[in-house]
Amino acid sequence: MADHFVDGPGYKLEPEVLDLASRIFDLARSGDAATLAVYLDAGVPANLTNTNGDTLVMLASYYGHKSAVAALIERGADVDRHNNRGQTPLAGAVFKNEMSIMERRPRSRPHGSLERRRLHGCCSNA
Repeated sequence: MADHFVDGPGYKLEPEVLDLASRIFDLARSGDAATLAVYLDAGVPANLTNTNGDTLVMLASYYGHKSAVAALIERGADVDRHNNRGQTPLAGAVFKNEMSIMERRPRSRPHGSLERRRLHGCCSNA
């Protein structure tokens, strides 16, 4: 899966693109799962990453938005991806004590990492 950054060394994006990316990151922070799903279904990368290395699922997890996390995972978000500080989405939820993200356990044993199972389990009924 390709990495998608909103900026990077020597890479200049148009102001309109940066504005759109900023609004999409705000959707993850605010938990607007429906609008996030529309953007992702239209082609926005599920692993869109900001300059801090935070992905959309990292931000949705950090702010405790279970339905947004579920929408992102369903569309291929990588819950194992570390940000620039070495943190994962689950670590962000733990740090913020977001029980809606941490408490639930998976009902089955889905494939993938422990973090993927924990995050998917928390959001399977979102």
